[in-house]
Amino acid sequence: MAAIARLHLLHPSPLPKPSAILSKFSRPSPFFNTNNDSNPRHNGGRSSSGGYRKLSTTSPLRSNPESSSSSTESSQSVVGDLLDYLNESWTQFHATAEAKRQLVAAGFHLLSENEEWELKPGGRYFFTRNMSSLVAFAIGEKYSVGNGFHVIAAHTDSPCLKLKPMSASSKSGYLMVKVQTYGGGLWHTWFDRDLSLAGRVIVRADDGSFSHKLVKIKRPLLRVPTLAIHLDRTVNTDGFKPNLETHLIPLLAMQADKTSSEPDDKAIASSSEDAHHQLLMQILSDELGCKVQDIASIELNVCDTQSSCLGGANDEFIFSGRLDNLASSFCALRALVDACASPEGLADEHAIRMVALFDNEEVGSDSYQGAGAPTMFEAMRRIIACLGQQSVGECGFARAIRHSFLVSADMAHGVHPNFADKHEENHRPLLQKGLVIKHNANQRYATSGVTSFLFKEVAKIHNLPIQEFVVRNDMGCGSTIGPILASGVGIRTVDCGIPQLSMHSVREICAKDDVDIAYRHFKAFYETFSSIDKKLNVDF
Repeated sequence: MAAIARLHLLHPSPLPKPSAILSKFSRPSPFFNTNNDSNPRHNGGRSSSGGYRKLSTTSPLRSNPESSSSSTESSQSVVGDLLDYLNESWTQFHATAEAKRQLVAAGFHLLSENEEWELKPGGRYFFTRNMSSLVAFAIGEKYSVGNGFHVIAAHTDSPCLKLKPMSASSKSGYLMVKVQTYGGGLWHTWFDRDLSLAGRVIVRADDGSFSHKLVKIKRPLLRVPTLAIHLDRTVNTDGFKPNLETHLIPLLAMQADKTSSEPDDKAIASSSEDAHHQLLMQILSDELGCKVQDIASIELNVCDTQSSCLGGANDEFIFSGRLDNLASSFCALRALVDACASPEGLADEHAIRMVALFDNEEVGSDSYQGAGAPTMFEAMRRIIACLGQQSVGECGFARAIRHSFLVSADMAHGVHPNFADKHEENHRPLLQKGLVIKHNANQRYATSGVTSFLFKEVAKIHNLPIQEFVVRNDMGCGSTIGPILASGVGIRTVDCGIPQLSMHSVREICAKDDVDIAYRHFKAFYETFSSIDKKLNVDF
C-alpha cells in the first residue's frame, strides 16, 4: 500500500463485520439467506424452487429513508443491490437498460438526444445512446451559468466473445458457433464454462416497422471444451496456448442427420440466409415470442451463466463476471441517486452532478457510443444552453468546463499474493482498503497532483481509506477513459478504481467492503466537492 500523507487515513475506522453489514441491507435479498437450499453460494443463483430469483420491481438505487443519519449511512451496504445489478447485466445493453429502469424508478426524467430539452434547476434527467451508454445528471437548485459539472464516468462493456456476422459452423458431427474476441480477455478462462447468449435483436413487426429487443437465454447453451490431457501431455509444462481462431469455437449441439436442413461450412460461406444455425434462430425466436423470419438482425455476446455471489470463508469477496467495470458503474449511479434523493439533496448545490457510462472502453472508446465520441461534451453544452434562458456564449460554457471535475472510475489491479513482485513495492493496492488513485507520469492515467489532492480531501473529510498505484517502470501500463475525456473535454480528472483480482477473467474477484467504500466515496464527492474545490486556487 502506498504511503499516505494524512495520518488518519492510515487508521480508518473499522468497517462492520460481514454479518453486521448483511443485517442492514436496504431490502431483503435471498443472496444472504443462510439456508443453503436458497443461497446462490450453494446453488448457482437459483431459488429453492429451481428458478432464477426475480429482481425487485422497486428501484435498488433508491436510498433507504431511514438511513439519513451519518452513523446509519456508514454501515448500510449496497452489495446486495450490486449483485442484483450484475446478475441482470449480462451485456452492455442489459446494463444500460437496467440503469435506465432504476433511474426512472428513482424519479429521473428520460430525455431524447433527438428532441428539444426543457430543463430546470433541481431537475434530474438522463438519456441513453445505442442502449449501451448513458448520461444522467441532477441540477443544483442554486445553479447559475458558468458553474461546473461534477462527473463520475465509467464503462458498461467487458471483454467477452461475440458472435460473428456469419456464425454457423459444422465440424465432426457438431453444430458450432463462430465468435470474435472482444477486448483483452483472459481467453483460457472461457474454456469448460457453462455459457449462453445475450444481447439485442432487431425484430420486424407485422406493419413493417422494426423494434429493438433485448434477449437473454439463461440456460447453459454453449461450451468450449478443453482438449484431454492424454492428447496434450505437455500442457502443464508448456502452458495452454489455444489458437483463438480455431480452438475458441463453442459447441451448440450435435449435428442432425444428413437430411437435415443445417448447411455445411461451404454452403454457409455462399449464403447469407444461413448465417446462423436455424436451431439457434429458433431458440431466439422462442425467447422473444416472434417468428424466425421476423428476426432482422442480431448482436449477441457469449456470456457465462454462473451467478454473481459472495465468496470466501467470511463472505468477504464478490465472485462475478464483468466486475470490470459494472461495479464502478453501479456505485456511481447509486451515489448520484442517493445524493439527490432527499428534498434538501440539491437545495444548496451550485453545480450539476453527473454520471456518464460509456461503451467500447475495452477496445479504445473510438465509437458512436464510446468515450471518444463527443457525447458528454455535447450534453454539457446543451444543458448550459437550456438553463441559460437565452443564448449562452462561449465564455459561459468555457467557464463551466474550467469549474468542472471528473472522476474516471475503473477497476484497479489489486496485489496478487502469488505474484506480489508484479507490483512496485510501495504501490501495492490491497483489497478491503478502499479506492485506488491511479498515477502515471506518461499520462496513461489522467491523475495530477492537484486532482489527486482534491479527491483525497473528500476521503479525509469523510474518514474514508484510500490507496495509490503506479505501475513498475519495466512493465506496460493500461489506460482508461480518463485521459480521453480529460483531453477531449478539457476537464480536470482523477483516475481511480476498486482493487480487484483476476481482471479480464470470465470470473473476477473484489472485496465486498471496497464496494461500500467506493459508494460512500462517490456519494461524498457529489455532496462535498463544491465546498472543497472553492478553497483551492491554482492558476491565480
